[in-house]
Amino acid sequence: MTERWERDLARWQAAGLVDAASVERIRAFESGQDRARGLRWPVAIAVVLGAVLLGAGVLLFVAAHWDRLSPTVRFALALGQVAVFHLGGGIAAARFPLLATALHAVGTVALGAGVFLTGQIFHLQAHWPGGLMLWAAGAWVAWALLRDGPQAAIAALLTPAWLAGEWIELTGGLNAGGAHRVLPAAALLLVAIVYLTASGPERSTPARHALAWIGGIALLPLAAQLPFVHAVFGRAEVSLQGWVPVAGWAVAFGMPLLLAWRLRGAAAWAHVLAAVWVLALASTAWPDREAGGALGLWGRWGPYLMWMAGAIALIAWGLAERMRARINLGVAGFALTVLAYYFSTLMDMLGRAASLVGLGLLFVAGGWLLERMRRRLVDRLDARSAGS
Repeated sequence: MTERWERDLARWQAAGLVDAASVERIRAFESGQDRARGLRWPVAIAVVLGAVLLGAGVLLFVAAHWDRLSPTVRFALALGQVAVFHLGGGIAAARFPLLATALHAVGTVALGAGVFLTGQIFHLQAHWPGGLMLWAAGAWVAWALLRDGPQAAIAALLTPAWLAGEWIELTGGLNAGGAHRVLPAAALLLVAIVYLTASGPERSTPARHALAWIGGIALLPLAAQLPFVHAVFGRAEVSLQGWVPVAGWAVAFGMPLLLAWRLRGAAAWAHVLAAVWVLALASTAWPDREAGGALGLWGRWGPYLMWMAGAIALIAWGLAERMRARINLGVAGFALTVLAYYFSTLMDMLGRAASLVGLGLLFVAGGWLLERMRRRLVDRLDARSAGS
């Protein structure tokens, strides 16, 4: 029994739209629906796990006998596994839609293996982003035909991966200098923000839910690594000239903003502010953190300031659009920022015993305060939803 329709039901009864007898009949009906949905979870887990294991078993079998097979048989297997899974999904669609969805998803995943195996069979030019492009195109075709969440999730993962791969190849493995090295990381962070905000109370579809899950999972790790891209890849060796860097930045930020406008319409103006925040966070990766002056200070302290600002903005965004998941994610980002600052800065100033005591107090007192704040925000959100 969900809290949302219970609140709506109470509000309708208080307004005199339904009588007590109707309320009881609606409550009994929805309770039965909730029990039916609850029983589907074990079946869904079993079907998804079974489909994944089936696909892994087929791929392992082919890999074990790969050297003994002729190129013709290899190519037939690469194509056949895709056809078998999608054909099985089509057969199961009428009687078992959940199984059909799982088989179609495994078929689209197997398409990627087929694309790269085909390239290996025929010794095609080793341009690996091209394989991602073909795989993404197949996922988009599958989504256009099926319109389900897993196909949307696969396409949403592969398309940014392909574009990032093209930039990495163009810049010689992220050896480009200056701001161009952080371009794919910054673009992926903005894409994660767009995905996270794709779903809402009035925008609820399986595809949007899949995008929101991807964005929620990817947001914090992408934000955490963006300021340290230079430290990971070392010194620059490639200099980009002419239209290449301009086109790269235009695509990196233009396409996510265009997608936000497509998903949210006029409400996409908030993503322009998100893009500015991403650029500000990315700028903390450019200065030398060991240098003095304002740039050195920005390189050292800028990440913490931008992470904190981003967490607060995400909480405010969740309150404005009545999305509890964004509030929880913003609180988690705030907590992780405090922990990162403590481990990177404060622990070096304290002794071993004092640092452990401080860490314990931080977890106990800080955790209690954050949870108290989170509950107040969620209660305020619930009160606003009930009053609307």
